[in-house]
Amino acid sequence: MSTKSLAKQHSNGKNSTNGNGAPKKARKKITTSIILARKGGKKITSVTAYDYPTAKLVDGAGVDVILVGDSLGMVVLGYPDTTKVTLDDMVHHTRAVSRAKPKALLVADMPFLTFGVSARDTILNAGRLIQEGCAEAVKLEGGVRVKDEIRAVVEGQIPVMGHVGLTPQSVHAFGGFKVQGKTDEGADQVLRDAVAVQEGGAFSLVLEGIPAALGARVTREIDIPTIGIGAGPDCDGQVLVTHDMLGLFRDFTPKFVKRYADVGHMTTEAIDSYCREVREGAFPAEEHCF
Repeated sequence: MSTKSLAKQHSNGKNSTNGNGAPKKARKKITTSIILARKGGKKITSVTAYDYPTAKLVDGAGVDVILVGDSLGMVVLGYPDTTKVTLDDMVHHTRAVSRAKPKALLVADMPFLTFGVSARDTILNAGRLIQEGCAEAVKLEGGVRVKDEIRAVVEGQIPVMGHVGLTPQSVHAFGGFKVQGKTDEGADQVLRDAVAVQEGGAFSLVLEGIPAALGARVTREIDIPTIGIGAGPDCDGQVLVTHDMLGLFRDFTPKFVKRYADVGHMTTEAIDSYCREVREGAFPAEEHCF
């Protein structure tokens, strides 16, 4: 069999197997209705991706939701926070991820000031992420104050994922990246925001940077799935920034992150080996030459 035939067979999934060597079943496309139906059931898994190769890798691992987060401003573009990310940035990176044709649901963040001004602008900006970025849903931060905009976007036939608690776009208003909902008043506000997101018509809700007990309370009291990031184990799912969990972003590591591999260190070691071999004349060797 030719190399080209082998590559085609591999890309079609004919050689893929499960851990027992049996052929894998073709994976179903994840939709917003599937995520909504997972409330109180099988946990939802989500990670970020900002480019084509990462999207291929994380989708191959079987995640349910790929989030093109505005966290790209910090972990990819080098900004100090997410408020510098533009809609053009988000469209560009979401479109790159979409080319991987993921089976996971593809959700794109609406960046700072692309919502919260007027319902019309919010719909138009969300529409760009769908039309140009090829996203399948959008995520926006806030609760009570953006309820009407969530409803307008949903009525415009664009699915919305909400985000309450520690909302990174409000970092300056919060005075830093601080845990939210620690007081009774703060906890009640997080719950009010969560209810508002649900009433606006969102199909799911990210809970970030809140006490675990509050994460459990919100999850119990609303009817849409909650996806936690620093919100405890009782949420209906979890999301992490891929660069954090793989050690690719090393400026700081939030407390809620578990590092599953140190790919950043492995990358530095690999490039160091390459540089050494080039300088010593060991690379390229005969097998790398025509």
